[in-house]
Amino acid sequence: MLIPVVVAAALMNAAMVAASAVSAILIADDLGPALAGLPNTAGVLGTAAGAMAVGRWTARLGRAQALRTGYGVGVAGGASTVLAAVGGPVALLFVGMFLLGVGNAASLLSRYAAADAAPPDRRSQAMSTVIWASTIGAAGGPFLMAPSQSFASGFGLPAIAGPFLLALAAVFSALVASTYIRRTRSTDAPEVRPVAGGHSVLLAAGVMVVGQLVMVSVMTAVPVHTHLHHDGLGLLGVMLSIHTLGMFALSPLTGWCIDRFGPRVVTLAGLVGLLAAAVLVTRTGLVFTPALFLLGYAWNLCYLGGSAQLGSAELESRVESLIWTVSALATAASPWLFTLGGFPVLAMISVILAVPLLVLVLRRGERIVVPR
Repeated sequence: MLIPVVVAAALMNAAMVAASAVSAILIADDLGPALAGLPNTAGVLGTAAGAMAVGRWTARLGRAQALRTGYGVGVAGGASTVLAAVGGPVALLFVGMFLLGVGNAASLLSRYAAADAAPPDRRSQAMSTVIWASTIGAAGGPFLMAPSQSFASGFGLPAIAGPFLLALAAVFSALVASTYIRRTRSTDAPEVRPVAGGHSVLLAAGVMVVGQLVMVSVMTAVPVHTHLHHDGLGLLGVMLSIHTLGMFALSPLTGWCIDRFGPRVVTLAGLVGLLAAAVLVTRTGLVFTPALFLLGYAWNLCYLGGSAQLGSAELESRVESLIWTVSALATAASPWLFTLGGFPVLAMISVILAVPLLVLVLRRGERIVVPR
């Protein structure tokens, strides 16, 4: 069960990375650089909408079929982006990125399918393995972009169509892999498994949303920061790579910690890490890049620690949708806030958001366990 979930998630992530990278270039050439971010915005909104849709499909069709449906929508999106790249209406690119976002939502929510199939004491480790697979897709996808351009040119197509063809092939492969996902115990049964108390669920969702807000707002400002300091793209690439490693590479450790010590301990560590990273990025010098790694891992702790406390497909999809809606808002607001006062302003906002949650988690002294 775990292998097809992991393979599909990695392939979908590779598709999203490839399409996102070149969609901005295509729009910059056709409509101007000022509008280059619109396709990725469509992808983010598609992920938010897709999370809600996958949740509804899960309730009606079961987890496995819902994931296949989401990846199928992603295939339609990949085909739309290819048509746009070879001379079709530019509107197809926005439609395609939105539909790819639906496939991305299926990939993100597939971690719960892995958890449903795992023994009760290994649920979080199964989820973390799916998140870890994102590292493979994020790292491997970009390396195939240049060869894909040569492939497209060899068939007389515009070179820029190559990465979109790569994305289409990857998401189609994800759909094929998802056909091997078996029906899962909890969501395919007529009854819904119980969840933790309402306050615990709200707190878990709050931790996940705040972790996303802090991480996205800081990382959106990092390219602006490096540009203003004339650091160059090479150093920026190193910073982003180290941050990405923090986000995904240690996911198996996070899953083990959740299963061993409980989600409360992990979310506490995540919130403390967010606060420390937000303060450290206000300083220049050698601590800046390690702070980005810490920020990535703190997000990982909050994301997986919160995920372990959601107990139904409806909750999982609603929280995921909220996270990606917040991402769109944070991406838009971060550069403006950075121009007002740099990283200190972002750090202050991070503290305002994280400290109340930290206090609430500390006050809930009991270990939070989601019954099966």
